[in-house]
Amino acid sequence: MNQDQLKQLVGRAALDYVPAGQIIGVGTGSTVDCFIDALAARIAETGLAVAGAVSSSERSTQRLQRHGIAVLDAGEVTGLGVYIDGADEIDGQGCMVKGGGAALTREKIVADLAERFVCIADESKLVQTLGAFPLPVEIIPMAAAQLTRRFAALGGQATLRAGVVTDNGGHILDVRGLSITDPLAFETEVNQWPGVVTVGVFARHRAKVCLLGEMRGGAGGVRTLTF
Repeated sequence: MNQDQLKQLVGRAALDYVPAGQIIGVGTGSTVDCFIDALAARIAETGLAVAGAVSSSERSTQRLQRHGIAVLDAGEVTGLGVYIDGADEIDGQGCMVKGGGAALTREKIVADLAERFVCIADESKLVQTLGAFPLPVEIIPMAAAQLTRRFAALGGQATLRAGVVTDNGGHILDVRGLSITDPLAFETEVNQWPGVVTVGVFARHRAKVCLLGEMRGGAGGVRTLTF
């Protein structure tokens, strides 16, 4: 079983966390694509009803709509029972690094609406300490040089992600060389820097559940972590 098949496994496993008849939050990325496809198949097979979805990106919105699932604006809802999304890294406390798909700001907005964050990921994403994956930071373009210097003072090497403009019109810095031992304090600090729109550490909005696809003796399985 390869990584894509593990993503399909956790995408299907996440269906158990979809409350019938409610609006759900849907994230972004290849693992979430598997969840959206599994959700559409379950609706077609069983008639499972969802009242719609709040999406964190244009990519996910288009995929949901192609499957006939209604997409609502975040401003139309006051709360969500669950938000289902992937992660680039997740630690043993449910803190995550996100933003590889450049949707981190909208992901954090939708996560803030939800009572529970369910992370779906393959086993390669589970780490002891966040930071091996380059940390995405959405920024205002004029602050790029200043923020690069601030990350350098922390031991990080920040580079502008070439050719990327977010759905919000921002740019992305990817920061390498960090070891984020206190994710909540790091997130709180960096979010206050002028020019930062959102830092890709999700500690305040950490996962409550992680469905982790992993290999078991040549076959795939899903391990459930709760935080």
